[in-house]
Amino acid sequence: MSAKGELTRQKIIDKSLQLFSVKGYFNTSISDILEATGLTKGGLYCHFKSKEEVWRAVYDNAVDTWKKVVFRDMRTIADPLERVERTIGNVLLAYLGGEIFDGGCFFVNMLVELSGQSDSMGRHILKGFVGFSKLFQSWLTEAENTGLLKPDLDYREISNFMVITLNGAATLYMSTRDRAILQQTHDQLRFFIRQLRKK
Repeated sequence: MSAKGELTRQKIIDKSLQLFSVKGYFNTSISDILEATGLTKGGLYCHFKSKEEVWRAVYDNAVDTWKKVVFRDMRTIADPLERVERTIGNVLLAYLGGEIFDGGCFFVNMLVELSGQSDSMGRHILKGFVGFSKLFQSWLTEAENTGLLKPDLDYREISNFMVITLNGAATLYMSTRDRAILQQTHDQLRFFIRQLRKK
């Protein structure tokens, strides 16, 4: 693909991401995308065969953006429990609080909208949340292996609890824009994680 073609494709992704995030997938029409990008139908379909194909490219782009914010400077942290704390802080204060996407958390919005509407798209998003929980589980296992954790903890349950809590905070924050929700969730999860540490 030419450099101009790549720029056009990225413009479609960028504009569609904001449309899907604010209006939702089903409430965003092809006409909305054409208006936002200034393209004709032929110009759009030269890059994407369908609206769902646009959405899948948008999803991948949103994941890349999320990772850059959430995992910033993570490689410098040797302590896996500190890594968990920093990641949670980045999700709440930098990603959600940073208003990265106009409509709030793209992934929570899409999961709520697409569940029961498109099984394949809903499963695609859910797979990302499961992967995030598994990352937390791997860090907790690493903490156990280095003697940092109390005994007899259920890492899967703990990790799922943290992801569920983050998603709950995202939903409440998006509906109120009350930053106290983010700060309180951050403080409580940080306290919770510190209780896991062996004294």
